[in-house]
Amino acid sequence: MRKWLVVGLGIVISLVFLWLAFGNLELTAVLGYIRQVNLLWLAAAVVVFIVSVVLIAWRWGFLLRAVSTVPLGYLTQLVMIGYMGNNVYPFRSGEVLRVVLLQHRYRVPIAKSATTVIIERVFDGLVMLTFIIVALLFVPIATPEINTMIKVASVVFLGAVAVFFVLAFRPGLMRAVLRLFERFLPARLAQLVNDIGEDILNGLEGLRSPKDLAGAVAASFASWLVHAVVYWMVAAAFGLQLGYPVMLLAVGMVNLAGLIPASPGQIGIFEYFGGLALIAAGVPREQAKAFALVTHVVVWLPATVLGFYYLIRQGLGWSAITHARELETTAVGD
Repeated sequence: MRKWLVVGLGIVISLVFLWLAFGNLELTAVLGYIRQVNLLWLAAAVVVFIVSVVLIAWRWGFLLRAVSTVPLGYLTQLVMIGYMGNNVYPFRSGEVLRVVLLQHRYRVPIAKSATTVIIERVFDGLVMLTFIIVALLFVPIATPEINTMIKVASVVFLGAVAVFFVLAFRPGLMRAVLRLFERFLPARLAQLVNDIGEDILNGLEGLRSPKDLAGAVAASFASWLVHAVVYWMVAAAFGLQLGYPVMLLAVGMVNLAGLIPASPGQIGIFEYFGGLALIAAGVPREQAKAFALVTHVVVWLPATVLGFYYLIRQGLGWSAITHARELETTAVGD
């Protein structure tokens, strides 16, 4: 029951941001801008988006290399499935699906692969923070919302990075805490906690390898720099002549706003923050929100369709999304 209350809260938050994004706009003007969009630019943007997903999968490969060598093609399918699951169902089901499928195919323990996924999210947050700061050096259009986002993200992601590197290079600290905790647990449960703790430490192995760490960081920036090109192409489809730094700002704001617990697919959040970046750059409000709405479709629809296609190729269907947690429990038991 509690988890569905969280889902309900997320829907309410999305509705609030949708109202903030479109409530005081002339919707006919927004639709008018959308009707004038150049579809060839949008088609090209979809292709570039898929390239960015491949680069995300490449980054995951670096983090997994110390645990298991997985082909880039298969990792790309799993990343797309992850996007699809997160786009259509709550509880981060997409992330659960991709680590479960990786466990089934390559026997990578859930805790190890889940740790790499969490590291990915931290890397993404640092890249987004960097994008916003760099963009503001070229287009000094900071607003109170942007300044607040920078402050919150700095604390969250720099703190997370510090914790991960401490655990990676001082694993004895975590083992000492676990041993203290295990003293109060039954033997079987203590052993389970110990095994999961060791899997988490093994999942941090990629941070201990300078080569894999450098590859993961480089792939993180490469993937999101390409992703920003998607935004630039959508802007071109609207006839907007905006510099690339504005697109970096929009990407950074949209993705850092993912910390807000909204409904699946960032509905409302994407439109509000994506449009906010362009409004700060001087784009008319109706056109900025039309841009945000179309950009959301460009990054949501291909990932959802391809992710579901790849899920079917795995021999699974919609029930795998809705029962992702049960699949995870089964995988852990295996």
